[in-house]
Amino acid sequence: MEYMRLIKVKVTPDSRKDEVRLRKEGSFEVTTRASAERGEANDAVIALLGKELGIPSEKFRIIKGHRSHSKIIEIWQ
Repeated sequence: MEYMRLIKVKVTPDSRKDEVRLRKEGSFEVTTRASAERGEANDAVIALLGKELGIPSEKFRIIKGHRSHSKIIEIWQ
């Protein structure tokens, strides 16, 4: 049985390194070297979170904040 979970993510694009940090339960801070142009940072954030959490990136979906530093991401497990 699959269930859905929401997480809050603060994104900093164009950073020196790719990194995922847990801020508090259900909230992450992600820095990525990817640019915010053409959704590259969004793609990188999903890939980084998937790797960090051990969940395939197809299970992630940005539901709020596509063009913002603050995002809400839905995860299906």
